Amino acid sequence: MADAVLGRAARLWALLDEMAENQPRAYRRLLREQRAQAERFCARPEPRLCVRTLPAAGKRHPGLGPARGAACAPLFVNLCGWRRVPGPAELRASIPVIAGPLQEAAGGGDSYSVIDIAYNPDVLQRREENPEAMEHLIHLTLKFVEEQYNLILSHSYKIESFKLKGSPERMWQRLKGGQLPPPHLSQNTEKELTLDQLLHSIEAEDRSDAPVLLKEGSITQSEVQLIEEISSTEVPEELSTPAYKMTTVRDANNKPVRIELKVELPKVSSVSECDLRISKDDVIIDVPEKYKLQLDLPELVDEEMTTAVFNKEKGILFITVPIAKPGQ
Repeated sequence: MADAVLGRAARLWALLDEMAENQPRAYRRLLREQRAQAERFCARPEPRLCVRTLPAAGKRHPGLGPARGAACAPLFVNLCGWRRVPGPAELRASIPVIAGPLQEAAGGGDSYSVIDIAYNPDVLQRREENPEAMEHLIHLTLKFVEEQYNLILSHSYKIESFKLKGSPERMWQRLKGGQLPPPHLSQNTEKELTLDQLLHSIEAEDRSDAPVLLKEGSITQSEVQLIEEISSTEVPEELSTPAYKMTTVRDANNKPVRIELKVELPKVSSVSECDLRISKDDVIIDVPEKYKLQLDLPELVDEEMTTAVFNKEKGILFITVPIAKPGQ
């Protein structure tokens, strides 16, 4: 078994060496993509809201055992934003969620329970701007908690003045679960791999079909599936390629002087959502959970002189980068 793993690792390094030598642009792009993906995957959840409620008397999670102290110890639900959680595919689609374990704790002599619920940050941000939508999301979250942990909760709740019950480190540990699995190669690794196969297989992640645990119909008559639980090791990969137009501007002698790139990003509301990376020979635009664009540039450019302007009303990003001078 160990020899087989070492053999596969050796073949992988050989393929990477071959790519670095024969396809340097693709090799650099691969490294940048993996680094950007790792940064998003390893980003920690950010506390956004803490809700306090009470379980109905006599209804407790079977794993908690008998209550300490009061018969109805309060339950704190920490809502946080986490880039690892994908956003819903469309407005009325299921909302993916990662849920931590239900844990009992004590502080100041009083016992209580804590649950951590993570949504994509955009899901929370849109509802923070709409109190009614946030109230609806809280009700759906509490219904999800009831179904997931076999509880019956009070219909009333209180939004605490603090954003997190407990410490960020403990929340992070609870949400991430066990160790994260590394990317794996497919069964075809035992056979000869081409560079194209490597580019696809190296980005593969361990995924599972997660059940939808809460329907909006639980609260209304709608049959739309609203909240979907996913594993904390899942990473969203289905991103749209935005429409774009790239133009090489030339002078009177037909010499290229700059490259202009126009990218349509209608789902982007702020330039802060965009991750723009430009090298001498390519450009990558990454908007987490929404868009990804990778382009090889027709000329070598001076990436340090890049200018980018985002038109918020039209949702268009304009990028201008001058052609590199000889020897630069």
